[in-house]
Amino acid sequence: MSEPTRILVVDDEENVRRSLAGVLSKKGFEVEQAPNGADALKVYRQNPFDIVLCDMRMPKMDGMEFLRELGGADAAAEVILMSAYGDIELAREAVRAGAADYFSKPYKMDEVMLRISIAEQRLKLRRENIQLKQEFIQQNSFEKIIGRAESMQSMFRTVLKIAEFKSTVLISGESGTGKELLARAIHVRSPRKDRSFVAINCGAIPENLLESELFGYVRGAFTDAIRNKLGLFEEADSGTLFLDEIGELPLGLQVKLLRVLQEEEIRRVGENQPRKVDVRILAATIRDLADEVRAGRFREDLFYRLNVLSVKIPPLRDRSEDIPLLVEHFLQRCNRKLKTKVRGVDPVAMKLLMEYAWPGNVRELENQMERAVILCDGDRITPDLLTDKVSKTAPQSAAHLPAGQLSIKKTTRAMEEELIKRALAETGGNRTRAAKLLEISHRTLLYKLKDYRIDADSYAGTREGRR
Repeated sequence: MSEPTRILVVDDEENVRRSLAGVLSKKGFEVEQAPNGADALKVYRQNPFDIVLCDMRMPKMDGMEFLRELGGADAAAEVILMSAYGDIELAREAVRAGAADYFSKPYKMDEVMLRISIAEQRLKLRRENIQLKQEFIQQNSFEKIIGRAESMQSMFRTVLKIAEFKSTVLISGESGTGKELLARAIHVRSPRKDRSFVAINCGAIPENLLESELFGYVRGAFTDAIRNKLGLFEEADSGTLFLDEIGELPLGLQVKLLRVLQEEEIRRVGENQPRKVDVRILAATIRDLADEVRAGRFREDLFYRLNVLSVKIPPLRDRSEDIPLLVEHFLQRCNRKLKTKVRGVDPVAMKLLMEYAWPGNVRELENQMERAVILCDGDRITPDLLTDKVSKTAPQSAAHLPAGQLSIKKTTRAMEEELIKRALAETGGNRTRAAKLLEISHRTLLYKLKDYRIDADSYAGTREGRR
């Protein structure tokens, strides 16, 4: 059986409060009482309710102030106000401010039950909507990587094709795009999924220690080598070794890594006997390794050995349609982690998030959302909770077009695509209104949406779509 609907009755008149609570309890509701808005807030915050029946005029804190403190239209509960005859206009103002409904005093119990029934239906629809959002995120994710944009979907299809083979994969992408997450996805989808996944950042370990970390050492190999030690290659035997920031690997070790890839054997430091290893290598870099080869900082033969299969993760600024999806995902994660109850993002704040260029990519967005959730006093992220560089960002412009792009034709397409995305964000995905903002026909917009592979529905959480 489902849990009973929880109702909080708030009224300074004890007889009214007890009468309502008594009838509602007999009808199967779980009911608690409070004599004013201030006490009601304390009770609510200890254990939130589904529906609140609240009088308009009370000492300490009246119904309007209570509604504002609870979050207005963003409150998790359905707030139904009780008003005396002379307070009807005030009650209507409260509904405009976010109350779910109101009824007059003296009340008829049949009317009260009707209001509660309507509120229960709204709660059910709201919860179904939350469930649908969660399912939507799951449907547009791949091994914890979220992306509805065609560039991400194409990448997911590539991973499915290459995961089953042992061939080396070179993953490229800017900082914060999720290269290790993609490497784990390849491992999980491979026949080696039940074996070890071992990761090392080649740029985070001093050069003099990196060799022993990778290949291990034998006792007496150097002063502190008091016992034999397995290297990461042996730890990953029969599994996958992820070499992050492979572009930072010193030239001397590049030679030894090349030998491992060719011979499938390693030598511990201080040992002459080779040891066979069966390891799949996944490597990642933020550098252009082809440029590094030309500059003499990376071996050409190793580059070709690593670049058997390649996957490039698109930066977040090139897939802004994924931002609402990622924001919802990070809100849910933060709420679980921090025990908070932030339900959504203000439309203006969402617009700012979608216009920002995100140089730190998904990692920066995740950090931004965690910060905003921690600072949030209500249950909705507002623009003032965003960092200055996000809240004061200028709309994306030619400065964010691909470097070196001088083609007017290609640049015009990129700017046109950006303007369409901005118009959709402004109108919450409403194609008709977006077409008016863009000063083009509705038919032309539909054609361009198809041409640029833009999903207007993914913008439904922005400004107009949330009104």
